[in-house]
Amino acid sequence: MISIITSVYNQLPANVLFFNSILNTTSVKWELIVVDNGSTDGSPEFFESKEHVKVIRNTNNFNYPYCQNQGMAIASYEFLCFFNNDIVLTENWDIRMLSVFQKDNRLKALSFVTVDHMENQRAFQRISRKWKRVKYPVRAMFGHSLFALKLMLKLMYNDLNKYSNERYEIWKEQLMEGYSGSAIVFKREAFKVLGPWDERIQAGDYDMFNRIKEWSQQEADVLPMQLAMGIYVHHFQRLTIKKYYPEFANKSQMISVNEKWGEKTKMLRKDIV
Repeated sequence: MISIITSVYNQLPANVLFFNSILNTTSVKWELIVVDNGSTDGSPEFFESKEHVKVIRNTNNFNYPYCQNQGMAIASYEFLCFFNNDIVLTENWDIRMLSVFQKDNRLKALSFVTVDHMENQRAFQRISRKWKRVKYPVRAMFGHSLFALKLMLKLMYNDLNKYSNERYEIWKEQLMEGYSGSAIVFKREAFKVLGPWDERIQAGDYDMFNRIKEWSQQEADVLPMQLAMGIYVHHFQRLTIKKYYPEFANKSQMISVNEKWGEKTKMLRKDIV
């Protein structure tokens, strides 16, 4: 029913935490597709040792949309979950997500609330400030070890699942236009209209939001990408500094968001809170 697709380059502790969160919180039938971009820390071996996991091994480092297309090509199920490997899923995320989709056939793509995007600017600033106060001191002392990541979660939420469930009791299945790029779910049927991820643009989530927004303007039975206010997952955000990543193998084909969308993007994104 659910294909989870992620791309990784090293970050074994985050990968362990991510996989365990899938295992511990997902109730429906699922598979995980990992696109590995030449990890050297045992990450591909870790994933290959697990059930329900398919691993694609790239010998070079490719950008985000290239990897999402690779994963999508071998995905088995109807719902395609494009998740960063540095998120932690929470109890009932899948049941709640499927319920939201089932209630409105116009919905083609759904995202979850994270520290990247909350219900309003005030809530975002509040949680962002708290996350910075937690993340940076712990990282300075303990790096990105599994212990450090678990400590960050403990200091941030005390109990992440409790925090997520309390949010659900407030927001239930309310939606608002927007997205968190670390966690986006598509119905497979959407790609029959949209086509694949645009491999020229690293900010694939930004590009996909614009493409779905255009589609919704042309078709009354399509909604813009929506943020599920009652589904919260944690995103660690930029665990590895960019300078430590190998250069993208497809860098010469890449363009900026502005080169593709120009001034049009302002109108497409004007309703995001």
